[in-house]
Amino acid sequence: MPLTMNRDVFITCAVTGSGATQDRSPHVPRSPKEIAESAIDAAKAGAAIVHCHVREPDTGAPSRRLELYREVTDLIRASDTDVILNLTAGMGGDLVLGSSDRPLPPGAGTDMIGAEARTAHIRDCLPEICTLDCGTMNFAEADYVMVNTPGMLRAMGQIMTDLGVKPEIEAFDTGHLWYAKQLVADGILKDPALVQLCMGVPWGAPDDMNTFLAMLNNVPDHWTFSAFSLGRNQMPYVAASVLAGGNVRVGLEDNLMLGKGQLATNAQLVDRALTIIESLGARVIGPQETRDRLGLKKP
Repeated sequence: MPLTMNRDVFITCAVTGSGATQDRSPHVPRSPKEIAESAIDAAKAGAAIVHCHVREPDTGAPSRRLELYREVTDLIRASDTDVILNLTAGMGGDLVLGSSDRPLPPGAGTDMIGAEARTAHIRDCLPEICTLDCGTMNFAEADYVMVNTPGMLRAMGQIMTDLGVKPEIEAFDTGHLWYAKQLVADGILKDPALVQLCMGVPWGAPDDMNTFLAMLNNVPDHWTFSAFSLGRNQMPYVAASVLAGGNVRVGLEDNLMLGKGQLATNAQLVDRALTIIESLGARVIGPQETRDRLGLKKP
């Protein structure tokens, strides 16, 4: 594959995520106010898109409560900072099996709901973008499975398309891209699609360059993609994605550190990514130029 560097790059900041990171850094936002403020700070630092989960304000545990999504959305939109809102639709597909000797019934932590329920906050808040995890995978813990069946993805994808919200396809392995292309071919998702290549997430695609190249080779040339990796490889993947023709994602969902022993804020991670992008000779574009590229309409 020839090197086709992206000269006009948008940055997505993944603000808080749903992992158990809330007690590992004081900078991981919990309440809707904290999440919105961190998202706004990231936008001021150069992020065109903010990708938001919500958490229970008292414990920091991941949540899918509609009122929390609504509060985050309202706070961001009421600010004087323009940014594209990207809400997760990944919650509600959690399957925790029992022991290897008795996998059923499902264990504590299982949260399996239908397509309408998984997208209720998307219908209510109408972000410009929402995520669509495009496959099922073993996900880090021993007995936890992230469940997104073809039937569920068709239903959720159709809801998003009908609402006029652009799905961001979250691809954790090459098979997820294969099915994403089928969703487009079947008319469930619109062409061209938007893709996030999720590298280094156990147990999806490892973040070595050979696997990254395989992922890239499965993204149609006219689609728009971003890529990220976790932890210490977050910033190297900023450079790798730009050099491969893509855009970038950083943020506390994927990495807590700015350097050894130095806990980061979302704004600091965006600023570091901006420095890398500009050092490569590319330009960071803002939310309106990103909307124009992706065919989004500001609410």
